[in-house]
Amino acid sequence: MTEKLNIAVLYGGKSTEHEVSVHSAQTVCQMLQQSGTYQVTFIFINRQGRWFLQKACSEATAQDVEITPVTLPQGSLFIPSENRFLKPDVFFPVLHGANGEDGTLQGLLELLDVPYVGCGVLASAQAMDKLAAKAMARQHGVPVLPCRAVSSAAYDKAALEAWVQQTGYPVFVKPVRLGSSVGVTKVKNAAQLHPAVALALRFDTDVMVEKGVENPREIFCGLLGEGARVQASLCGELKMLQSEFFDYQAKYITAGGCETRVPAQLPAETAEEIRRQSMTIFKALNGSGLARADFLVDGAGKAWFSEINTLPGLSLSSLYPQLFEASGVAYARVLQQLVELALQVHRRKKTLSMERMG
Repeated sequence: MTEKLNIAVLYGGKSTEHEVSVHSAQTVCQMLQQSGTYQVTFIFINRQGRWFLQKACSEATAQDVEITPVTLPQGSLFIPSENRFLKPDVFFPVLHGANGEDGTLQGLLELLDVPYVGCGVLASAQAMDKLAAKAMARQHGVPVLPCRAVSSAAYDKAALEAWVQQTGYPVFVKPVRLGSSVGVTKVKNAAQLHPAVALALRFDTDVMVEKGVENPREIFCGLLGEGARVQASLCGELKMLQSEFFDYQAKYITAGGCETRVPAQLPAETAEEIRRQSMTIFKALNGSGLARADFLVDGAGKAWFSEINTLPGLSLSSLYPQLFEASGVAYARVLQQLVELALQVHRRKKTLSMERMG
């Protein structure tokens, strides 16, 4: 009888998207267990950054056992209360936002020298930084909207006012390195501009002010794989029913706040161009595993790249699984491919490392 692969699913974390992470991970854990192929280890990271072994994926419980990731034995988890080591075969991060999606956790997993699902350190960091991702997209011929950076260390209010006046309202003010639309404001007039920047600076040291599109269509494309083997899903759309844009409230709080349409009702050439541009950005990042690219389509039908998420929502109600289900790839198969690719990437790195040493 073949021994099951032990998959350590990581969730929770210190970011503002802590609850979203737990919700995503509950689905991932359930799907992995139902496959019958894997043994799942549940690793909860609390808001202070401490790691705990759980009996099931959830928020903190009294039965949680604190653990420590260690480099020796290679890629193990040490359980001090039991004085033993636990060594998963693959780590599956399901942490959204800072300290999970931004390359920092990926750096730790690289130091542990373990296979892990998803993009590496640099791709994760570049994708998380909206300004860096837009610069890369622009460099590769993908259209992006005009934007300007504001830093807590250098905030020239007069210069920003002049730029916005020249660009025209509305503009969107966003933390540069955050997800789930936390801290995002649609600014319609000068009186709203600086309060919106102040709000965004509560979540990040750098803020992006971006030209808005009136009544845009929000279009999404899922990505799976790496290099020449990247698959782009059909495009999906989120239609806002009660909000002006896809903010945190609409995503997670307001019932019936939005409507998902997968596949999106787009002209074939527009959908194909968005899929092509999504793959272009993912490959330019040297992405691996999964991502979701987000676009805005204006009234003239032109698509503008918004951002790319290397750890998108993974609950059954999230867009990423829906996009691939509509494309003919079952969610269970998506997770299987992600685990297989994690093992392949790690073997490739080990081979290169041994060749360098030899």
